[in-house]
Amino acid sequence: MVAVSPAQQNRAPAAAYPKRRNAELAMLVFATVIVIAAQVATDLALTGKLDKQLAWYALGFIGVWGVAHVAIRITAPYADPILLPCVALLNGIGLVMIRRLDFADQEYARSEGLPMPKADGTTQIGWMIVGLVLFVALLIFIRDHRTLGKFSFTLGLAGIILLALPAILPGSLSPVINGAKIWIRMAGFSIQPGEFAKIALLISFAGYLVAKRDVLSLASRKVAGIEFPRARDLGPIIIMWVVSLLVLMFERDLGSSLLFFGIFVALLYIATERVSWVVIGLLLFLGGSTLAYFLFGHVRDRVTAWLNPFGSGDIGYQLRQSLFSFGTGGIFGTGWGLGHPDKVPLPKSDFISAALGEELGLVGLVGILVLFVVIVERGFRTSLLVRDSFGTLLAAGLGFSMGLQVFVITGGVTGLIPLTGLTTPFLSYGGSSLVANFALIALIMRISDAARRPAVRPTPKAPISEQTLQMAQIKVEEAAKRHPAKAPRLTLRKNAAGERLPLSDQLQNPPADEGDKA
Repeated sequence: MVAVSPAQQNRAPAAAYPKRRNAELAMLVFATVIVIAAQVATDLALTGKLDKQLAWYALGFIGVWGVAHVAIRITAPYADPILLPCVALLNGIGLVMIRRLDFADQEYARSEGLPMPKADGTTQIGWMIVGLVLFVALLIFIRDHRTLGKFSFTLGLAGIILLALPAILPGSLSPVINGAKIWIRMAGFSIQPGEFAKIALLISFAGYLVAKRDVLSLASRKVAGIEFPRARDLGPIIIMWVVSLLVLMFERDLGSSLLFFGIFVALLYIATERVSWVVIGLLLFLGGSTLAYFLFGHVRDRVTAWLNPFGSGDIGYQLRQSLFSFGTGGIFGTGWGLGHPDKVPLPKSDFISAALGEELGLVGLVGILVLFVVIVERGFRTSLLVRDSFGTLLAAGLGFSMGLQVFVITGGVTGLIPLTGLTTPFLSYGGSSLVANFALIALIMRISDAARRPAVRPTPKAPISEQTLQMAQIKVEEAAKRHPAKAPRLTLRKNAAGERLPLSDQLQNPPADEGDKA
């Protein structure tokens, strides 16, 4: 059961958790050097010379991340120093690959006499700035993560509405793109509301489980050594299972339905520490997957492509090209700008891991995955350090959601599991995903600031003077003589021998039940 342990309550104050903002700055500079070096290598490989705009890109990258660093120094000085450099490096690598793919698109359009496509790299830089603005705004306006718990119901309702919007809007506003109906297009802009619904529902889940964890921890029977919950307590997980199936049915979004259900089951386990919830979640997942396989054609197509990518015709084309790309990259990759990642379908979004795997190889791709592992680990570390149950659940849920998303998308493009259509956080092209993930990191940093900040020690009470005790003794005894029935209960306290205790002992050492109530 989630609770604040004695170790969390009595942990060492500030000396054990220095601010380490200078360490963060040093790692941020190192990440920037890696990103600039990657862009230089790409430009030289593609054109044999440096892009004229390279200096402006470098200065802009340094500037926006420098602003984020300064904002953390001011608003969250005790926040985890590892998170921002990892995110900056991931985002920078994604930008370099997107700009490299822009060059391939332009070369193809030039050779075929087609109109020149837009530069997605420039658009992604704009979304990066928007995401960092939101990141800073959240740190400024959310000074205590516990305030979010007060709005758990409202955020849960907002999350459900955001999740359902693409399904209920007409095709003119919510078109089907790549087989999924998860976008809203208005006034020339596209937004994927499910990315923001994920965070709203996470906060709602955490608030709900803090309030209901005692009920959900009750067991009715033990089967094979596992204590299972009562039947009437299965409502929340059944509701979430149905919601996930509805998302799959009406929006054809396998990735989001899997992500939402997986996050809820994980938070249930963290809140109650009962393996039975994981077992029930896995059984419901297997049942839902089987049902989806027989009901939805697009699910059958993805399973068919996964089981036999080289014998499934056009259905397995995406996965085949992805595997060819990984095979071309080998251990060390072809090098920045020296491969053909544009041969992979959707290389800027769903299959950017395959594009990176070709040019950076297995070594480079493992390095990228290690960065994600570090981010997830820092999220779980924060959940263990923070002093309140809501923060514990929220930090763990935020970290787990990113880890699950990376596993699902990487497993899909490598053939480990069926493709789901999710994007890789901070790497893939797309404004909604990028901005939402910046918000996710801001919340983890806000919680980590509270977790690492020195605990405020209560001001010790001044001892009661002897003169005050004597005066109180006299007044209490006089009152007891005049009104025995109304005398304060302190005057009736006796020791083991039946003798009435002096008032000084009673005031300095209150009864156990009174101390507990205090």
